[in-house]
Amino acid sequence: MARIERALISVSDKRGVIELGRKLADRHVEILSTGGTASALRGAGVPVIDVAEYTGSPEVMDGRVKTLHPRVHGGILMRDTIGDRTQLTELGGRAIDLVVVNLYPFEATVARGAPHLEIVENIDIGGPSMIRSAAKNHARVTVVVDPADYDAVLASADGPSPSLRASLAAKAFAHTAAYDAAIGAYLTSLREDGTRDPYPGALTFSLEKAYGLRYGENPHQSGAFYVDRAAVPGSLARASSLGAGGKELSFNNLVDCDAALEAVREFDRPAAVVVKHTNPCGVAVRDALAEAYMAAREADALSAFGGIVALNREVDEATASRLVETFLECVVAPSFSAAALALLQGKKNLRLLATGPWLGADFAALTAKRVDGGFVVQQRDATAGLETAGARCVTARAPDAAERAGLDFAWRVCKHVKSNAIVLAHGETTVGVGAGQMSRVVSVDIAVTKAASRAQGSVLASDAFFPFPDGVEAAARAGVRAIVQPGGSVKDAEVIAAADAAGIAMLFTGVRHFRH
Repeated sequence: MARIERALISVSDKRGVIELGRKLADRHVEILSTGGTASALRGAGVPVIDVAEYTGSPEVMDGRVKTLHPRVHGGILMRDTIGDRTQLTELGGRAIDLVVVNLYPFEATVARGAPHLEIVENIDIGGPSMIRSAAKNHARVTVVVDPADYDAVLASADGPSPSLRASLAAKAFAHTAAYDAAIGAYLTSLREDGTRDPYPGALTFSLEKAYGLRYGENPHQSGAFYVDRAAVPGSLARASSLGAGGKELSFNNLVDCDAALEAVREFDRPAAVVVKHTNPCGVAVRDALAEAYMAAREADALSAFGGIVALNREVDEATASRLVETFLECVVAPSFSAAALALLQGKKNLRLLATGPWLGADFAALTAKRVDGGFVVQQRDATAGLETAGARCVTARAPDAAERAGLDFAWRVCKHVKSNAIVLAHGETTVGVGAGQMSRVVSVDIAVTKAASRAQGSVLASDAFFPFPDGVEAAARAGVRAIVQPGGSVKDAEVIAAADAAGIAMLFTGVRHFRH
């Protein structure tokens, strides 16, 4: 153990720092500090020595230079040897055993759209230097960058153990790496005219390992789940696990949960999405969540077995009582009532995820997909319904109000089905889904087969244009009454003629929803 006799505390995030200072002072630890941190500690009655007093050098350049001094970095980097101790004494310095530093809020300043000069001023220099010095010398020094670690550091009166110091040092280096990556991304995104390119010249994904997986997509592949440090509240990465039923989430569970969550975000009214192998097999919107789930499950009850369910409301007891009727892998929702948890946590092997804050359909983000040797990066597909797409009627018959509402629903669902994607719907319930086929007409055939008699009077959404009239003709034979598709085929005229011949109303959106 390394007993803490002297600490240097300088933080932007002041959560818990007063309590930390008080507990260190109670243990007779000498505290060095600067600026706002020193004022906050002193105001709370915690004895503090200003770093300027310790170094004998005043802060200069409006506080830009205050900790960049040999007595500071010598006190941190000093090894426990006679030579280092002697040199530090000759410098007039003293050993520093604990460094508690977090950095200027650079990312938050960028996120709120601050002026460029303010953003640059929030590039921390002294903080990363002290963090890296302390982390390098973790054989003797404890470094803390996260208020969540204060209690662990204070747990032993004899000081943090070597293993804790090592883990905190690793966390510190990861912290400064992410900070530098954010700065690099911002600076390489700047154009000459002062605007920003959404795709920076240097893009670094800063990820933290959340946990290892039992295996990857298949048992012979290993796997792990990493959380993006920039993940926002309401995202899958920030969801809380409320019950694993004896099993942790698998690679495939996480991918399917993401697909289900993305799909259910499309709807404002109570909605349920059942996903199997990343494709929605049942989606429904109703006035009550339990009714929405039941309609989504019964849309394809065979496929729902062993599926992933996403819901866009707190799960109540009525919905939970329905969820436990079927074997499911996972349920993800904003939250769960106590009564719902009492039912669901008793279900063997059912995983529960609560996202907390709810993200709507239109939030902006970059998404990435790994390819051999690199990543393809794009804006998230944040378009919503027909009004957003600017849909226009191209056939002799326009859809009536009920058909248009059904088309809007089907169009939102179709966006989340693997290409080539076809969705059949009655009102606000899917009745047939054709996904991932190499030929669009085959996707129509699959959706029609799934729907069976329910295809009669349904509406259809297609994620991309019909290259030939055959898909529309197949839909017409099944009794489809209205279609929404992007349009843009060289054979659009023939496709429209086929729809007119069958009395089908057709909308063109001009927006494609490929999903690979």
